Amino acid sequence: MVSIVRFLLWILIIAIVIAGLITLLSPNMGGSTGVDASARSRMLDEWFNSPADHADWSIQPMQRCGTAPLQMPTSGYIGFLWDDSFRIGHRHSGLDIFGGGQPGDTPVYAAADGYLTRLPDWKSSIIIRIPADPLQPGRQIWLYYAHMADPDGVSFIVNQFPPGTSEVPVLAGDLLGRQGNFSGTPGSPTGVHLHFSIVLDDGLGHFKNELDIQNTLDPSPYLGLNLNAHSNNGEVPVCASQPDGE
Repeated sequence: MVSIVRFLLWILIIAIVIAGLITLLSPNMGGSTGVDASARSRMLDEWFNSPADHADWSIQPMQRCGTAPLQMPTSGYIGFLWDDSFRIGHRHSGLDIFGGGQPGDTPVYAAADGYLTRLPDWKSSIIIRIPADPLQPGRQIWLYYAHMADPDGVSFIVNQFPPGTSEVPVLAGDLLGRQGNFSGTPGSPTGVHLHFSIVLDDGLGHFKNELDIQNTLDPSPYLGLNLNAHSNNGEVPVCASQPDGE
């Protein structure tokens, strides 16, 4: 009788461990009801193979979806969403927008009025301070842009914003640079795209660490699209209608 109880106990323990592993290894850490990052990767392969065949997947630069407070910072296919997961423990803190061209081809613009900073060691990144969050008055937010450099870290950011730039006023639609494929490691390129995220302020006038998703905001209400990996069920995020002439 004792041996049977031990056997059943071991079966229960093994079942619990397997269930835990399945949850841990799931693409979005078990909490997502949307399409996982691997499915989006397959769609992204289609885009890379022939952007022209999927022109209807592309957002347009400086486009505003409905009454969204921010305009689109660049053109291209939004291939990865906020809170996508590419490996165990990873949660994507922003959007990856793939222009479909070569490094340096696709322009990047300011999504809102604000004050631009580029830290001295930033090769491909800038951040824009928005003094008043349009969706939550009384707090400050930041718009972070990355990957605007070639594989060796040669910057595509416009010359007006050299390393060490601090608090330079910009207007929505101002040209900031161009999409690149700098991964952070020279000579090891990523796909050509813009990484764009909305970062929280620390309450003392500084931006928080963008790498931690807890320090970022779901960009969906700011851009007027479903950009949350947990609720997006495979729909390509584009505005319901394109502006005339585009």
